[in-house]
Amino acid sequence: MARVSDIRYVGYGVTDLEAERRFYADTWGLREVGEKDGLIHFAAQGDDELYVVRLRAADRKQVDIIAFAADTREDVDQLHRNVVEAGCKVVFAPRDLDTLGGGYGFRFFSPDGLPFEISSDVATGEQRTLARWEGIPQKISHIVLHSPKHKEAADFFTDVLGFRVSDWLGDFMGFLRCNEWHHRLAVLPGPPCLNHVAYDVASVDDMMRGIARLKQHDIDIKWGPGRHTAGNNTFSYFVTPGGFAVEYTSELEKVDDDTWVAQVHVPTPTTMDQWGIGIGGPQTMPHPEPDAGLFQPVGV
Repeated sequence: MARVSDIRYVGYGVTDLEAERRFYADTWGLREVGEKDGLIHFAAQGDDELYVVRLRAADRKQVDIIAFAADTREDVDQLHRNVVEAGCKVVFAPRDLDTLGGGYGFRFFSPDGLPFEISSDVATGEQRTLARWEGIPQKISHIVLHSPKHKEAADFFTDVLGFRVSDWLGDFMGFLRCNEWHHRLAVLPGPPCLNHVAYDVASVDDMMRGIARLKQHDIDIKWGPGRHTAGNNTFSYFVTPGGFAVEYTSELEKVDDDTWVAQVHVPTPTTMDQWGIGIGGPQTMPHPEPDAGLFQPVGV
């Protein structure tokens, strides 16, 4: 079965482009790698994905695109057929892409109206081994979404795009994988929107160094530091100047498809945070609201 194999990037429309640009380049730890058609691209230096964030000046805050990878052009074509059969609105069918890095892919809206792209054969970028204590992102770790029908959303990603269920937190948060990592995607109840994007750092020490750097830039931690149970990953959450939630995470669990058995974790304070020492909590994160760009293609 054709399946999504990883996350490529998230594209944002932001009302203060320069503030968001400075955040990702000077504070969060990404590297600006190119501007094309008014879009600014940023890479994480610990992976060869050409870019992981794309920014565009806009009149309103919105998610422009969530881009996934597929291994081959044939997988792209099959996933496009799956999406069409599922009744999704397609923005464009598989074609050669004219975005930075090129490739072959298509775009569509999820049943909730969030914009997605699936591509293969995209150009790669520079990658280096990050030194301990640099405290900057290696790559995107995972994306968490809200959906008014979150169980149906989980079914869509598994049945149509090939994700697999790793675990549930109660009956309200599903953790989905598309490769050996415990989750690359998770879904929560709520209006259709992005909850947060998480970035892998090399170690707990790197997460703490990242927290310190953000504090020096007057960006306060919203929740953490802590360690979740599902995935066993550490976490610390922040909010960008444009109002998008982002996370540093480390030590996400690896999963063996042949032996892993999905669990339902009972929600408790120590399930949410095994350490129990962090500040804040989910209630300190941005309040979910329907994304402003639902079912509206951005054209870039």
